[in-house]
Amino acid sequence: MERGGADERVARGPEATSGMTVSPAKIQQQVQEALAHQRAGRHVRANAILQQLLALAPRHAGLHDLMGQLAAQQGRSEEAIRCFRLAVREDERCANHAVRLALALTSAGQTAEAERVLRRLLQLTPQSAEGWNVLGFVLKTAGRLKEAAECHEHAVQRDPNFVEGWYHYAHTLASAGCSLRSLAPYERALALNPRHEPARFGRAQALHKVLRLDEAVQEYDRILAANPAHHEARSCRLWARQSVEGLSREERWKEHQAYGAAVGVEVKPARERMEPEPGRRLRLGILSPDLREHSCSYFLEPLLPGLGPAGFDLFLYHDHPCEDAVSARLRSHAVGWRNLAGRSLPDAERILRGDRPDLMIDLAGHLGTTLRLPLFARRLAPVQITYLGYPDTTGVAAMDFRFTDAVADPPGETDRFHSERLVRFAPTAWAYQPPAGCPDVSPPPSAPDHAVCFGCFNSPTKFTDTQFALWARILERVEGARLLLKGRDFEEAAVREALRERLRSRGVPLERVELLSRTATTAEHLATYARVDIALDTFPYNGTTTTCEALWMGRPVITRCGDRHAARVGSSLLQAVGHPECVAHSDDAWVETAVQWATDREGRVRLAANLRSEMAASPLMDHRRQAERFALALRECWRLRAQEGVRAA
Repeated sequence: MERGGADERVARGPEATSGMTVSPAKIQQQVQEALAHQRAGRHVRANAILQQLLALAPRHAGLHDLMGQLAAQQGRSEEAIRCFRLAVREDERCANHAVRLALALTSAGQTAEAERVLRRLLQLTPQSAEGWNVLGFVLKTAGRLKEAAECHEHAVQRDPNFVEGWYHYAHTLASAGCSLRSLAPYERALALNPRHEPARFGRAQALHKVLRLDEAVQEYDRILAANPAHHEARSCRLWARQSVEGLSREERWKEHQAYGAAVGVEVKPARERMEPEPGRRLRLGILSPDLREHSCSYFLEPLLPGLGPAGFDLFLYHDHPCEDAVSARLRSHAVGWRNLAGRSLPDAERILRGDRPDLMIDLAGHLGTTLRLPLFARRLAPVQITYLGYPDTTGVAAMDFRFTDAVADPPGETDRFHSERLVRFAPTAWAYQPPAGCPDVSPPPSAPDHAVCFGCFNSPTKFTDTQFALWARILERVEGARLLLKGRDFEEAAVREALRERLRSRGVPLERVELLSRTATTAEHLATYARVDIALDTFPYNGTTTTCEALWMGRPVITRCGDRHAARVGSSLLQAVGHPECVAHSDDAWVETAVQWATDREGRVRLAANLRSEMAASPLMDHRRQAERFALALRECWRLRAQEGVRAA
């Protein structure tokens, strides 16, 4: 984040004279010697040289700063913070010292103190673009996105050529849901430095969110052409292409295989031969950026209570700075909780290996705020499983199993498109737990004097032109019918206009379409279903959480069944709750099914009255048995791998 290191300046400037008892040239010579030892991995010798220098010049701010940098590189965060504090105490006007202290504090979760350090720096040097930029980063980490964006704006106003300032300004805007607004500062950063990889990656992600999918994929391709080892870009490209129409299963499979080849193969095992040991308690790790109020937790939480009694010691690895009440509930089921937010891949790997898991579960795949599949490629545990987050194979050779069901992945039909063995562990692969504080189900809103309202609250990134054309056919068939769309990025007027233009081009009458942006709370979001008669699923990338939410709120969901997991999730969920009549197997059948439900108000009223009890009695919400099936499948995966004589990392 900062511009330039301190090693070449450690013997220059005002701080170099503080407590000086040796010449600047001598200090510089010995600093270079220490750095050479550090680069060669001789950390003890490097630290010893710096300690000797500090004994001669105890108030030398630059030396304290350098000691802090070396401590941080070695993972000694508390020591690094102590050294940076000493550097700031000796020269509080130096932006580099304050910035490094603030970043170290932020990594340690001490954002309040980090903010105080930077506010003091900016009182003394208000023109410090770097100070404003890092203050924005600290505030963003604390979730204060509006204030953070204002700080980044101050940074680039003070230095219009500050590439990192423009990049972080854009990234903060995107984090705040202003994806379209983020494009201009991303492009300014790239104009200043066309090789700025993070800015190009951020621009690609923003283009994806504002529905400019082809441009997003082109940007990912540019990144990979310059850096084939940019695994996050490859993952995001795979995710973006889940919504691309006309891409065959063979083509998708080749692209996932390419990821596996790029990320590499597992490291050599370090543990002795596995044994089945049917009665032994097993250490189970689950890694996810979504162990918080997030749709993923709705499907994970019901499975956790059964793990302890089934012989598993649970370790949860949360990869996001936000921890909330949901995090606390999940944590209550674990014997170990680690927050990996902001950790480098090597640092995260060290933490995970230190817990020596027997089984590791990935809940993100190629989808998430933090992408950790390269860790799984290095074999973190004897048994590795992917589940929930991503609707496809990972392509990673060291990922042993993928949990699914026979509807989403019919036996013999999709196995050959996976690097993992498919484990169809339950009638449906999901265990849904509705969020707390759900509103009561309301009757369908349509009546003789109210037109039918179709709704789609799925992510707009899943929208396709084929869907728009079929929406147009439905609205043409159902007199006066309206369409209610709800999505996060609809907050930006330009995004709404771009979507309206796409809808218009496919024949959708815009006067019958309403766009809603996200609501402040989950309860408000669910209450919006009171305005909807019938929910329309997206395809070829079906919804999961949105489908369950619509059903829980008493609304039929019309899904289009396709030829792969992402296009069959809706089928799995609807069959699980006993409503296969809502599953269509062709475009024409999808339109016809939606029209039939629109003409059957009595059927919609009955469904609204009964659907919650039907869901509660279904496998989807039979949490106890789903948890038992899940635990048995885990134990069977361990047995199979042990039988094969696997050696584990």
